[in-house]
Amino acid sequence: MSDSRRRLRRPSHRPSDRVSRTAAAAGAAVGGSLAVPVDADHLPRATRRDVVRERYFKFSLIACVAVSLIVLAILLIDIVRQGAGALSMDFLNNFPSAFPERAGVQSAVMGTLWLMAICAFFVVPTGVAAAIYLEEYADRKRWFNRAIEVNVQNLAAVPSIVYGILGLAFLVRGPFGFGRSVLAGGLTLGLLVLPVVVIASREALRAVPSSIREGAMALGATKWQAIWHQVLPSAIPGISTGAILALSRAIGETAPLIMVGAATYVAFNPDGLNSAFTALPLQIYSWLSSPQEEFKLLAAGAIIVLMAMLLAINSIAIVIRNRYERKW
Repeated sequence: MSDSRRRLRRPSHRPSDRVSRTAAAAGAAVGGSLAVPVDADHLPRATRRDVVRERYFKFSLIACVAVSLIVLAILLIDIVRQGAGALSMDFLNNFPSAFPERAGVQSAVMGTLWLMAICAFFVVPTGVAAAIYLEEYADRKRWFNRAIEVNVQNLAAVPSIVYGILGLAFLVRGPFGFGRSVLAGGLTLGLLVLPVVVIASREALRAVPSSIREGAMALGATKWQAIWHQVLPSAIPGISTGAILALSRAIGETAPLIMVGAATYVAFNPDGLNSAFTALPLQIYSWLSSPQEEFKLLAAGAIIVLMAMLLAINSIAIVIRNRYERKW
């Protein structure tokens, strides 16, 4: 009787045994014949102190985001409250003036558009070409290719005033001799954001799977044909987003433009690459430096115009990214 009971009795398994067998089965399903059993008794367990730390860390992140948004909201509300009254069609169509009631931002807006156009025409082809060379053709075993990569990464963190000095020495006065023109200002801003475009373009090219390149060359395409017809179209969202965000940085720079000799008072629009110019950041700086309170209100209105242009540029980046984005 005892033997029959012993045979009928089911073996009792501890939860750890079931976990070990489950983990071993999962390991066998994932790794094939290589299955490593895991004992639940040896797994680390979260203590009460770890739970408190996690909650504190999460609360700290939420608090940092909340403080940033609150400060941003306070600044925006203050700017809109001060500058909303200055916004009008006359404000957008008039040129700067010594009289606050007649002053406007037409020459500053047009000068900013000229600067952004020159900067984009210079920085996008140059930055993308440099990224293609560094990512697709450069031999990383060569010392000069490694030096180029290190310098590009370091130049992205150089203060903007240094680029202003560079533009003054080489573009305004030096071997190029463009003078205090909108061309010199646009190229100086292009040098400022060129490292950002190179880095963003390299990341976009690196995100394209290598199977795209291998498949194109397996069908008989050359390396350049694979890059031009397959890799670049796939990297358009990242490249365009990085380029437009770089222009968003350039549109608000003031120090380089002061160094290359941009004027703070220009009562005409630029009519060519060699024309004198001003820009919205310089106009804002000029009005804020004025002792009259009316000009400070005009500066707040110009800040609103600059933010509107910045939001428009960022919106273009979002549209391009959503239009051409591909998921691999």
